Amino acid sequence: MEEADKMFLEYVVKALVDNPNDVKIERTVDEMGVLITLTVNPADMGKIIGRMGNTAKAIRTLLRIIGMKNNARVNLKINEPAGSMRHEGGMTSTGSGMGQAPSTLKTVDEAMDELKGI
Repeated sequence: MEEADKMFLEYVVKALVDNPNDVKIERTVDEMGVLITLTVNPADMGKIIGRMGNTAKAIRTLLRIIGMKNNARVNLKINEPAGSMRHEGGMTSTGSGMGQAPSTLKTVDEAMDELKGI
C-alpha cells in the first residue's frame, strides 16, 4: 500500500480535468519523504490550482493526511506548463482567478486611489 498516495492523486486529478489522458504522475522517495510530481494539460491547470490556489491546497492537505497514515511525509509539486506567465504574487496567471494579463495589474496605490474616487 506504499503508493496509495499516488493512486489517490490520480483518481482525484483525473476526475477534475478535461484531458485525463494527459495526466502524468511521478513518485520519488528520498530521505526527505515522498515527492509526487504532477503534470497536466496546460488547459487544465486552472482546474487543478483552483481559485486562489484552494483546490491545490486541498489536494496537498489530503495527500499529507494519507502520508501521516503511512508514516511518510508527502509533498506535491505541480509542474508549470512551458510558456506560462507569473505575476508578482507568484501564482500563475491561470490560477489567479483575476482574468487579467499580468501587465495590466495595478499597484496597491492605484487601486486605493480608484476606490477613493481620485
